[in-house]
Formats: sequence, C-alpha cells, structure tokens
Amino acid sequence: MKINVIIIDKKGKDQLYAPLIEHYKKIAKPFAKVEVVALFDKEISKAQDISPQAAQKSYSRALEKYLGSGINIALDPASKELDSFEFANLLKDSATVNFYIGGAYGFERNFLSKCTNAVSFGKITLSHKLVKVILLEQIFRGLTINNNHPYHK
Repeated sequence: MKINVIIIDKKGKDQLYAPLIEHYKKIAKPFAKVEVVALFDKEISKAQDISPQAAQKSYSRALEKYLGSGINIALDPASKELDSFEFANLLKDSATVNFYIGGAYGFERNFLSKCTNAVSFGKITLSHKLVKVILLEQIFRGLTINNNHPYHK
C-alpha cells in the first residue's frame, strides 16, 4: 500500500515537527509506504497576495496532477468528522491513498468535488505543519486498526 500526504506548504526548516513526521513514516513501514510531498511555488505565493479565490485556484492547479491514481481524500474543515475506525475504513482495500492538505485559504469546491472523499479534523484552526503530524498519526492508527495491531487500544 502507498499513502501520499500532499500539502500546500513552504519547504523550510521544521526542526520541531520533522522528527515526529519521520517517526510516523518509519513505524508505518510494515503496513504502507508513506510519503509527504510539500508544494509551494511563486504562482501560489503571488496568488495568495491577490485574493482567497486566486489562492484556491493556484492550490488546485498544483494538486490536480496527483488526482490521477488511487483514492483521493481532502482535509476540509467543513466536511464530516470521523472517528478513528471510520478513518481506518478509508484506507481499506486500496493500493494508493492520497491525502490533501490545502493552503491557507482551503480548497475550491471544484477541487473537493474531484476527490473521492473529504474529512474534517474539527472546526478549530491548526497550523499546516501540526495538521500534517496529526494526519500521519491517524494514518498509522488506521493502519494498525486494519491490521489488528494493538496500538489503537
């Protein structure tokens, strides 16, 4: 199984969260190959200065090339909240699962409609870097649930 976490985020030095991200990628290895892809370019930077709508369009352009394969799941605060067992069901029976974390202005409705599913981690606002860690923990938890591993208890 392959799981991709694709995020609109500046690639930078992340000394606080990087060890946690690597930890969850490592412990998930018996169940799946997990990769994190951070996307940010001049087009996104300029669009964010123009308007929220322009920013969302730039995010869609950057992310759409990853929609071609597997199950595509966007993290969207307006979508349904799931418990860990429901989240684990999203990972079942798939060779490839792509998770998307949008930029500061979220996703266009058009991009969300192209995804297989959209889920919420709640209505609070979290930093992109922290959401990435939370998502990786939930991915690992879901994989352990699906493989009857005791971590989730």
